[in-house]
Amino acid sequence: MIKLDPIMISGKEVLPLIEGGKGINVSNGSSSGAWAKENCVGTFSGVSPDFYDENGSVVIQEYHSKNRLERHEEMVQNAIKGGIAQAQVAHEISGGNGRIHMNMLWELADSERIIEGVLEKAKGLIHGVTCGAGLPYHLGELASKFGVYYYPIVSSARAFQVLWKRAYSKFTEFLGGVVYEDPWLAGGHNGLSNAENPNEPQKPYARLVELRQVLNKLNLSNIPIIIAGGVWNLDEWKDYINNPEIGKIAFQFGTRPMITKESPVSEAWQKVMMQVKKGDVILQRFSPTGFFSSAIRNSFLQKLINRKNGEIPYSKEQNEEFALEFPLNEYKTVYIKADDAAKAEKQIRAGFTSVQETPDKTIVFMTPDEVKQMKNDRANCLGCLSQCQFSTWSKAEGTTGKLPDPRSYCIHKTLYDIGHNGSVKDNLLFAGHHVYRFATDPLYREGVPTVKKLIETILTGK
Repeated sequence: MIKLDPIMISGKEVLPLIEGGKGINVSNGSSSGAWAKENCVGTFSGVSPDFYDENGSVVIQEYHSKNRLERHEEMVQNAIKGGIAQAQVAHEISGGNGRIHMNMLWELADSERIIEGVLEKAKGLIHGVTCGAGLPYHLGELASKFGVYYYPIVSSARAFQVLWKRAYSKFTEFLGGVVYEDPWLAGGHNGLSNAENPNEPQKPYARLVELRQVLNKLNLSNIPIIIAGGVWNLDEWKDYINNPEIGKIAFQFGTRPMITKESPVSEAWQKVMMQVKKGDVILQRFSPTGFFSSAIRNSFLQKLINRKNGEIPYSKEQNEEFALEFPLNEYKTVYIKADDAAKAEKQIRAGFTSVQETPDKTIVFMTPDEVKQMKNDRANCLGCLSQCQFSTWSKAEGTTGKLPDPRSYCIHKTLYDIGHNGSVKDNLLFAGHHVYRFATDPLYREGVPTVKKLIETILTGK
């Protein structure tokens, strides 16, 4: 057994074990309520969460408005309705034990309105809000308004310092903790900065010590650091527990809870995770947010990789370097390097006959069906992000003013689909880099465990 003392989280003494919030329908009221019931912290996703009809069945969200702004407003109202519904489910299952948190993607357009709308109508049901994917400057003010604790997700001490100086120093009472998420190991969107090499992972210890030193200087020594990304069992973190250099800590489990009886993840998705091998999770930058993210290599991701590998630079003007004339379509011609001619011809012969421009003065090659689907997805855009590279939506300006990027995809569509029994081949499968460990973890040899069994196993260190 690992000696793991309870700590104060969101105003109550609980075990320092936290369910990661994850994305659309990957953690919900059922899973988070089960974690809280065991006197831990359960976290449901506030990104397009499910709500229910009068019979208790999930309402599959459909959008009928004719323009993006109206569809965006539908999405916001659905998210508020769903957040309240999941908070109620979690509360009922928890039996009043543990703590219930809501996870929000800050880069989601109108994330502040959604948080406020849920907290206003679910008073007493939600004890904390975690938030990442961007720098959530207004999170402290927003959560404090409702007497709810807040937990920014950062990947460096520097990121927290920025948040503190610009906002959090004014809202210290409800700063419940700081989530340190390892950008090289976590699933989904990662906080890897442009100064950090995605191919050169850094050990978390020194980064955690640096974060604790910053917290101590700010008189926040009693604030726990929540370690996230790459957390599978506690035996591997023994040197971090009761370590004065790191101070008070808790552990957030993101990937491992995805295969439990209470998890909303489909059987097909769980089956894929049980078969993943080391190295099958790819850290890449195809997300329309512009952030790095980690996902399982499947046919969906492989198409994006192949498209990127087939990319060719071009010039609008002919010169010595870009000398070869190349027709984009019947109306427009550009110039490519002579060395790239064979690369272009090979893709066209393989059926990738539709040439698409990117915002970076390059071209990529797609099939006519892929282009048709891409245009359809853009036409159905919900305006889910504050800025979207795929559809050029911008919540602030209406448009980013750039060319839509064919190297990306509609993130809401694919995450909503996979979260509702969609194809595991044709959708994005976010996952942490330790997902391959399911295949050899003794806990899963006898089938899918309950959350209770998982937590009991975690407490043994295994």
